[in-house]
Amino acid sequence: MTAAINIPASRTNFNVVSASVSMSPPTSTIHERLRRDSIGLPAIRAPRVLHPIENEDLRLLLLENISQEAVKAFRAQGFHVDHFTKAMSEDELLQKIGSYHAIGIRSKTKITERVIKAASKLLVVGCFCIGTNQVDLLTSAKAGIPVFNSPFSNSRSVAELVMSEIIALSRQYFQRAWELREGLWNKQSKGCWEVRGKTLGIIGYGHIGSQLSVLAEAFGMRVVFYDVLNIMPLGSARQLDTLTALLNDSDFVTLHVPELPETTNMISTEQLVQMKKGAYIINNSRGRVVDIPALISALESGHLAGAALDVYPAEPGSNGSPFDDQLNSWASTLRSIPNVILTPHIGGSTEEAQRMIGEEVSSALGRYLNYGSTVGSVNFPEVDLRAITAEQGTHVRVCHVHNNIPGVLRQVNEVLSPYNVEKQYSDSKGDIAYLMADIADVSPTDVNKLRELISQTKPNILTRLLA
Repeated sequence: MTAAINIPASRTNFNVVSASVSMSPPTSTIHERLRRDSIGLPAIRAPRVLHPIENEDLRLLLLENISQEAVKAFRAQGFHVDHFTKAMSEDELLQKIGSYHAIGIRSKTKITERVIKAASKLLVVGCFCIGTNQVDLLTSAKAGIPVFNSPFSNSRSVAELVMSEIIALSRQYFQRAWELREGLWNKQSKGCWEVRGKTLGIIGYGHIGSQLSVLAEAFGMRVVFYDVLNIMPLGSARQLDTLTALLNDSDFVTLHVPELPETTNMISTEQLVQMKKGAYIINNSRGRVVDIPALISALESGHLAGAALDVYPAEPGSNGSPFDDQLNSWASTLRSIPNVILTPHIGGSTEEAQRMIGEEVSSALGRYLNYGSTVGSVNFPEVDLRAITAEQGTHVRVCHVHNNIPGVLRQVNEVLSPYNVEKQYSDSKGDIAYLMADIADVSPTDVNKLRELISQTKPNILTRLLA
């Protein structure tokens, strides 16, 4: 993807704050929060709460039935929130996105390059889920838009789902339950196994894989895993050197990897042949990680005894839509195979997970919009400063996104030279750099001048002043 995207070279945003102080405001940095929690007392100097006044209020678009807790959190901060239960297509987003400063999505809405070009006011994207492959991260960064996600909050929910699928597959009770609903009594033990003593192979030993490892050992399973990184195992789990070794050794194989070029179809005919005859495979990661037609062949031939899939290469955009051959050409064939569990992308769909995701991502977006913090962003330099306090009434925070080229700090510091720079922090990630600086004793008449001068520097992408 080239750097030449049709976005104005200089974008600015100016927020003025009220003098009011929240009685229990959020802390602005991880260090302050840990320090406060460790002594059980509130911060001595409360951070100033920021509210846009001079320009239009910040508007947030939340799609895909994002947690109401997140909606309440945003509205409590004074943001205007439009909340929709369904995803939006690219054409729908192109019509609406120009009015919003922030957007929250889950896995079905796609933030493409075209959408980003049309998002003239957009400051930040929140993915209320683990994955971020539905967002063009590179183009977002080049437009000065950080992207936040929730990499930890639904780990337990997915791990528990996998354990339930392991037991359901080994006992065939999903199939037996369906038969009984159809009026067929079919009590049998052939091909049904206890999971105790069986080997679980985990591909991707991250937050979900490691939690699953602990749960599986509690069931008496032997756990092996494969990961591209050397990782300290939990419990008695053992890391194997190659994917082939894991496939040869496992009775159950479960995938927990992101969708990347190197993971697309990482389980195909060659890998399925390497699995034990009568083994099972489970995919709750990303739909393109497993070659579904190859999996169908392995199931129909009897080489694999069963499978569980929660994700698919193409998924319906809303509840009630058909999951059929028009969506995926093999859908009806897959649905007809016995001992295959198909679920509609429910891995993290628990009340607990959605509540925690809502809290985590809304907090990250709020910190960026109110304080400029990018800690936790997946596509942006991670920069943070302690909050400006209520007593610091003439302080201004400069948040400057720019191209990562030599000489930028010199240009910005020349603009800031008439003032006392109390705090400054800059970092870069690839072609994008981000500078935060707190300036003391800035008069209201100087604010617009500062913004204009910094925005006019050639490397400028986005300049915000929080005052």
